[in-house]
Amino acid sequence: LRVLVLCTANSPRSQLGEALLRHLGGDLLHSASAGTAPGTGPHPLAIETLRRRGVDWSGQRSKSIDDVGSGWDLVITVCDDAKESCPVLPGHATVHWSYPDPAAAPGGEGAQLAAFAAVAEDLERRIGALLELPLAAMTPGEVAARL
Repeated sequence: LRVLVLCTANSPRSQLGEALLRHLGGDLLHSASAGTAPGTGPHPLAIETLRRRGVDWSGQRSKSIDDVGSGWDLVITVCDDAKESCPVLPGHATVHWSYPDPAAAPGGEGAQLAAFAAVAEDLERRIGALLELPLAAMTPGEVAARL
C-alpha cells in the first residue's frame, strides 16, 4: 500500500506520520510525506519526538507534492488547511486525521514537546489500526472507509 501523508508545510505532523508509517509499517507500506506549501524542513521537535521513539529522522527535508509524484493508493491529510487545499491526485482514497499544529502549542518548548508527543502517540494508534487490516485483500477505498 502506497501512503502519502499531507499537511501544509511538511514540517511537524506529516513528517511524524511518514516516519512512523515507515517505522511501524516495515515492508507492508511504502510511505512519503509532502506539503501543499512546504517549509524548510522537519521541525526540530518532530525530530526529537521521533528520536525518543527510536526513529532516526535526521537528514530529512520538506517536500512538495511535485517532489513525491503521483500513484499513491491512500492520501492522509493531517491538518485542516491541507484537507481544504489538497490538490486532485487521481486514483487514490483520502482520509483526514485532524491534528492541531504542535509547534503552535502555547507554553514554551516543554508544552510543544508534549504536543508533539501527543500527536505521535495518536498517529501510532491509528497506524496500528491500519496495520491490523487485511491490506492485501482490500482496495484503497475499503482501507480508507475503515480508518
